[in-house]
Amino acid sequence: WNEKGYIMDIDEYCQYYKLPRKDVTSYKLVTHTAVPYYNIAYRENVEVKDFDFDKIISKYTKNIKPLIYTPLVLTNPTRDFDVATYSDVHIGMNPDKFNTSTYPTEWHKKEILDSARLIVKEILENKKSNTLVIDDLGDLMDGLGGQTTRGGHSLPQNMTDDEAFDCAIEFKDIILDGVAPNFEKVIINNIVNDNHGGLFGYLVNKMFKATAMIRYNNVEITNHRKFLNHYGVGKIGFVISHGKEEKNTKHGFKVKPDQKDLKRIDDYCKFNKLYQKFDVIYFKKGDSHQCVLDMSSSPDFFYHNYPALSPSSEWVLDNFGLGYKGFVLESFKGTRNLIDPIFTK
Repeated sequence: WNEKGYIMDIDEYCQYYKLPRKDVTSYKLVTHTAVPYYNIAYRENVEVKDFDFDKIISKYTKNIKPLIYTPLVLTNPTRDFDVATYSDVHIGMNPDKFNTSTYPTEWHKKEILDSARLIVKEILENKKSNTLVIDDLGDLMDGLGGQTTRGGHSLPQNMTDDEAFDCAIEFKDIILDGVAPNFEKVIINNIVNDNHGGLFGYLVNKMFKATAMIRYNNVEITNHRKFLNHYGVGKIGFVISHGKEEKNTKHGFKVKPDQKDLKRIDDYCKFNKLYQKFDVIYFKKGDSHQCVLDMSSSPDFFYHNYPALSPSSEWVLDNFGLGYKGFVLESFKGTRNLIDPIFTK
């Protein structure tokens, strides 16, 4: 709305949100949401030049020293390995920019870092083994320059890109520093191909990995760049994805999988010979902001949706109602799994 109470025309809209009006090829006014907005298509004239990010990283890591410590290990662990999974942190998202949300909520730096500390607290209080796996299933960052990865979709933000970057690194470091000294081995998987963070999430996780691998010698970090990825611990295989990706797929994986979803996962498992390598396979995704653990849709693998760590956006709240945010702890013994979702309002 403009200052006179009318819906902005496209020129006012672009000026207010600092969008390149000259690059708009088409637009459509969407009025069925609480706050009207324009769905805009732009001409593809943006050139991204290569730059030496490794050189930038080396500038900030040259003075970092390895930490000297002895990990605290359990003498009689009851499980083979523990897993902590979180997704959709959406750092930088403003869930109530216009103060019009039916369910106003805060998601600033304090709330984000408090969530990191809660994850550490729950991991340590529920520790059952000496090996910890942490899966970040994507959308760590809400967007770059207030846009989704494909552009044309403005996102209400409460941080600048610089502030969001710093907050994300601190978020990651709080979790790492809390768990690394308390486990013999820590394995971290970061999905960096998603529909919100995209390149921004990749850069954050690349910087995080560079510093973490210097400081800790018991930490293994993989930044997964593909839409579908996998790893294994013993005889348990994990296929991980955000659920949507940054450029190709029009529709991501659904909360309740259809035959197309199941076939995509099955094809991936067959192509990578995962059925021969593992006794049990878990497909893990974020994106849907729901915790739905499906163990019956496929006879060959489990299909698990993990909740968002962030609160819902204003659009989701007004259209679908109040939900829960959280993360999930799991622990494995052989092929058996204990699952403990941790929810916060």
